[in-house]
Amino acid sequence: MRLKNLAIPAGAVFAPMAGLSDAACRHLMAAHGAVWTVSEMASAKAITYGDAKSVALLRDTLYGGPNGLFAAQLFGAEPDTVAGAIGILRDKGVKFDLLDLNMGCPAPKITAGGAGSRLLLDPALCGRMVAAARRALGDDTPLTVKMRLGWDAGHCTAVEVAKACEAAGADLLTVHGRTREQMYAPPVDAAAIAAVKRAVRIPVLANGDITTPGSALAILQTTGCDGVMIGRGALGDPWLFERVNAALAGEPVPPPPTLAQKMAAMRQQIYDMCEDKGEWTAMPQARGHAMHYMKKLRGAAALRRYCSMLEHFSDVDRLIDAAFRCQE
Repeated sequence: MRLKNLAIPAGAVFAPMAGLSDAACRHLMAAHGAVWTVSEMASAKAITYGDAKSVALLRDTLYGGPNGLFAAQLFGAEPDTVAGAIGILRDKGVKFDLLDLNMGCPAPKITAGGAGSRLLLDPALCGRMVAAARRALGDDTPLTVKMRLGWDAGHCTAVEVAKACEAAGADLLTVHGRTREQMYAPPVDAAAIAAVKRAVRIPVLANGDITTPGSALAILQTTGCDGVMIGRGALGDPWLFERVNAALAGEPVPPPPTLAQKMAAMRQQIYDMCEDKGEWTAMPQARGHAMHYMKKLRGAAALRRYCSMLEHFSDVDRLIDAAFRCQE
């Protein structure tokens, strides 16, 4: 796949997730084969108001190199504000390979301001958002959009939104196969994703419920999409990218990781979080990540309770010892 000046290798993409897809998590996923990773979403309006924390969400001190291609994600409801935020990021030297516009977040605090999946109620506004971002970016940087199928069953506007975004200059669309009303259940609507793919000429990624190589192959076969984006399925299991990429290439799927590999990856991820943010900020956030590594382990319930009490990095080694003891 080629997007503007970027040659994109075959493989799965790591999805943006608020509070989860920080730099440490992105680097881990890239190391295991994610062809590009997407930042936590940052508020365009906050950036234009001078909020340093919002800019920091998009700044990666280890940008490039082995960390793979990086997409910065913005959310907002006003075209001029998004354009202004892009200009500020450029002025501040924030580096990214792609820019992604969020038109899918279902969180009430985002949709209440007209952003995220609320935009899907107004396909024309979606087009204006893309057009403003394209003007601010120029012609070289790929511009992508992450969207859902619509607001609710009565407002499934994905095809109209996709056409508007394509016409305004979007280079790629990622479609989460649910409406905002459905949040994260029931299973994704592959037929609706396929309808978006048929409606546009730009590449489309399928997103939602991709947790195994088989599910990745199945949704590609059903939808005809150009690739997949994986989110929560890879938390605690970055090796999922290696397995999915192998399946997509028709190669033997590598075996699941050993317990030692899982614990080493968790420890390194949390260490990198502490290095990047400081222990005081990182450790409360690390609790959720650690819980994902406990999935399917013997004694997982007790281990997750231990995860919820992590306060210092030294606690991670005690958690790892407990995980090994539970498997004996």
